Order: sequence, then C-alpha cells, then structure tokens
Amino acid sequence: MSKIGTYLSETKNELVNKVSWPTWPELQSSAIVVMVSSVIIALLVFGMDQIFDILMRQAYDILK
Repeated sequence: MSKIGTYLSETKNELVNKVSWPTWPELQSSAIVVMVSSVIIALLVFGMDQIFDILMRQAYDILK
C-alpha cells in the first residue's frame, strides 16, 4: 500500500508543480483549430464518399 501512496503523491506533485498547463486563450485557440480541422476532414470524407457512390452506381449500371 505504501507504493500506491507514493505513486499518488508523486503524481499529484508532478501535475501541480511540473506540468505547464495552457492558458485559457491558448486552450480556446487550440479548440478552434481542432474544430475547424474536424469539419474540413469530415467534408473531405463526405466528398470522397459521394464520388465513390457515383462511380459505383455507374459501374453497376454498366454491368446491368
């Protein structure tokens, strides 16, 4: 049990004294970058899906 207590104590010490937490403006900026990137990737995947759907429909029509 002593090892668990030591581990928790060291973990708390590192989180409080050694980790450099982002400021609120940095956090907001990062969140905006993530949201914009997610939307762009979602639109790319949607576009690729639509193109693939069109190509597959054409291929099925040729084989009919």
